[in-house]
Amino acid sequence: MARRSRAREVAFQVLYQEDLNPPGDAAGSDTLLTQRLGSGDLVEFARELVAGVRCHREEMDALIGQTADNWSLERMAATDRNVLRLGAYEILFTDTPPRVAINESVELAKRFGSAQSAKFVNGILDRLMHQER
Repeated sequence: MARRSRAREVAFQVLYQEDLNPPGDAAGSDTLLTQRLGSGDLVEFARELVAGVRCHREEMDALIGQTADNWSLERMAATDRNVLRLGAYEILFTDTPPRVAINESVELAKRFGSAQSAKFVNGILDRLMHQER
């Protein structure tokens, strides 16, 4: 697994944990990032992802909800919801190429989601990418 992919995976795990057990403990999240990633640049990248999703969560949730026809965020599996948040953040607020962000999100969905998660995540993020252009 590529280094940045690993950082995304750990950032996703932090976001998933915070989603299921709010409110999130920033110090505990940072400890988890450091323990799992070790390397300074990877920890920093993961921190930026987690902080960005936290900061823009309401805006991204609204966009994801509008893009996901007939699906509310509450009805989505927690894994899919958090993969979508992470992917949407990278598409909307970082210099990561949108196709890379989508591919990374699809890989996370394959690894942590259901059999349909990858297709679901791909469809929503692809629509979001085209809407935001």
